[in-house]
Amino acid sequence: MFTQEGMKKIYFASDFHLGVDARLSSREREQQIVRWLDTIKDDAAEIYLVGDIFEFWFEYKTVVPKGFTRLLGKLASLRDAGIPIYFFTGNHDMWMFRYFEEELDIPTYRKPIVRELKGKTFLIGHGDGLGPGDQGYKFIKKVFANPICQWLFERLHPNFGIWLANYWSGKSRRVKKVKKARFRGEDREWLVAYANRKLESQPIDYFIFGHRHLPIDYTLKNGKSRYINLGEWMNFNSYAVFDGENLEIEFFENEKGQVYGNHRVEQQKA
Repeated sequence: MFTQEGMKKIYFASDFHLGVDARLSSREREQQIVRWLDTIKDDAAEIYLVGDIFEFWFEYKTVVPKGFTRLLGKLASLRDAGIPIYFFTGNHDMWMFRYFEEELDIPTYRKPIVRELKGKTFLIGHGDGLGPGDQGYKFIKKVFANPICQWLFERLHPNFGIWLANYWSGKSRRVKKVKKARFRGEDREWLVAYANRKLESQPIDYFIFGHRHLPIDYTLKNGKSRYINLGEWMNFNSYAVFDGENLEIEFFENEKGQVYGNHRVEQQKA
């Protein structure tokens, strides 16, 4: 018989991109995320926030970006209630340093980690810069992760530095062509390639990533391990939940949410 603790679930979510408007305004989306956290708090054993929670974040020694008080307050409340929360930096909030650890008691991870959860092995990370290709971004990431570059940016006044970063982020989004969401096939999905290669040296049951902005559940080449992409909250409101037996992608306040990939097809064949 399961104990009450054994019946609790583990939740994963990523890519809130708070600070930029989308289908909802950033504030409306933040309120929606807080409602979601309220619905899961009673049965959550752990919560993993897997990167790009903010559209931009730079943590000065005594200054953090304005806003996000609803989310930060809710996370503080959940931690005070004893729920473990883990934060992973993404490519938009890689300049998160120790604020979450010091103010909210939430550990911050900058690289993927491997963790045993309820008897299964998980590899968890945002996913940016993994797999083949995307050499331009990998170079930029190295530049942004360089302590000298971070020191130079910190010399900018926060009013200008944060404005500049938000302007550049908005400009980047405007020049991107809007494409219909679709799974591009194993050969063109870099994180699938990364996961399949990782399986050659390490047994992993679930690869949990964000970054791709598409809810994906894909059975890997060994026929049992799964690549899970958490999607995003600008359009999908998608997240993953693991109860110790099953891991599923679910949607919050989105009845039309669709999961991409081959896992359900593989289940039907079995």
